[in-house]
Amino acid sequence: MIDHTGVAVSDYAKSKEFYTKALAPLGYKMLMEVTAEMTGSHAFAGFGEPPKTDFWVNSGTPQKPHVHVAFRAPSRKAVDEFYAAAIAAGGKDNGKPGIRPHYHANYYGAFVIDPDGHNIEAVCHHE
Repeated sequence: MIDHTGVAVSDYAKSKEFYTKALAPLGYKMLMEVTAEMTGSHAFAGFGEPPKTDFWVNSGTPQKPHVHVAFRAPSRKAVDEFYAAAIAAGGKDNGKPGIRPHYHANYYGAFVIDPDGHNIEAVCHHE
């Protein structure tokens, strides 16, 4: 079981705003922030469903190759809302919401590229 993961981003403020907006339809909030002064190097923003953070964005050099992170959505509607929010927040389309039957019959997902090129997905596994 994975406890948490994250991505490094080139523009911390821009990415923090992007993820705050894009993940809101999934019930995610920024729950914690650790400043560069506190760590002595990089700033970190922790997102999750209260009370636990499980996705972190940190200032730095983005990973190459870019990372793919999929967030579980509670409904297909939430996937649609994630996609709309992420695009409105500056994400780029990488796969509109829809069924992906090559994964399984009820796999409903949407993909966006974040400001640094990471492939971010929301997926619902329910009918």
